[in-house]
Amino acid sequence: MNKVLITGASGFIGRHVAREYHKKGWKVTGIGHGEFLNWRDHGLSAWIKSDVTLDSLINLADQPDVIIHCAGGASVGFSVEQPAADFNLTVCSTSSVLEFIRLHSPSTRLIYPSSAAVYGQVKPLPILENIDLNPVSPYGAHKQMSEALCQLYSKQYGLSIAIVRMFSIYGLELRKQLLWDACKKIERNDCSFFGTGEEIRDWLHVKDISNLLFITSQNTSVDCPIANAGYGNGVKVKDILQHLANEFNIGVKPTFSSKVKPGDPNAYIADISKARSWGWEPSINWQEGVSQYVNWYKKCQ
Repeated sequence: MNKVLITGASGFIGRHVAREYHKKGWKVTGIGHGEFLNWRDHGLSAWIKSDVTLDSLINLADQPDVIIHCAGGASVGFSVEQPAADFNLTVCSTSSVLEFIRLHSPSTRLIYPSSAAVYGQVKPLPILENIDLNPVSPYGAHKQMSEALCQLYSKQYGLSIAIVRMFSIYGLELRKQLLWDACKKIERNDCSFFGTGEEIRDWLHVKDISNLLFITSQNTSVDCPIANAGYGNGVKVKDILQHLANEFNIGVKPTFSSKVKPGDPNAYIADISKARSWGWEPSINWQEGVSQYVNWYKKCQ
C-alpha cells in the first residue's frame, strides 16, 4: 500500500486531501498542531499531534512515499499582524520537511501547495507560472521563500518535488474567508461589503484541488515543476455575492464600500495549461460550488 503523509491534515485543504488519498487506496498519516478529534472520519490511519519539525518527522513509524506539506500560515491578515510567527509556520516547517527527506527518506516525493500570493500585482492575464514573482504581503513572501527552498533542495540534492500554486480555494467545511463571512452577514440581512465588487478572482473547488494534489504525486521530479491551481476563469466578487444572496432568497443586491486594501490585486486568473498537461481538469463550476456551499452552511447552523 502506498503511504502519504499530510502535514496540516486537520486544516480545510488537508482534510479534503486526506479523504482523496484514502479514497484512492493509500495509507494516510496526518501531522499537525491542535485537536483533531474525528481524524478517522477523514481517512487517516494515524494522527500525530505535533508541530512540523525535523524531530517529529524523524519519529514517524513509516517512511512515506509522498509528503503533501499543507501546514503553514493560512492568512494574509495574520502574516501582516505577526510576520515572525507566519515565517515560522511556513518557512521553518518547509525547511524541516526538506531536511527530513534529504537526511532520512530521500526517495519520498514532496508536493508543496503554495499560493498565487507569490505573484503580487500581475499584468497581463491569465497568469503564467514563469513570470517574475513580486509578493506584496509577508504571507506571499514566505510562500515564495518556501518555494525557493524546494527548488534548491530539488536541484542540489536531487529530491523529487512539485509546487502547486493555489488560487481562491473554497468549498464545504471552510469556516472563514469571503463565502463564510458573507453567509453570516446576509443571514442578518446585511449586504454591505468591503471593496468595489469588481475584483476578479479565480475560484477552484476544494474537491478539484484535492484531485490535482493527488495527480501531482505522479508528476514530481528533480526539475521541481510548478503548476497553477485555478479554474482558469475569472469571476467578479459582486457576481459571487449576488449568486450567494440569491440562494438565501432575500431579494437584496450587495453593495460595496469602494475602499480597497493597499496592494490587493484587482484581478487574478490562472493559466492552468501545466496542470491540464498532467491529465487534470477542474470539474465544479463556481455557480454549482457556491450553491453547494450555501446548502451546507444552512445545515451546519
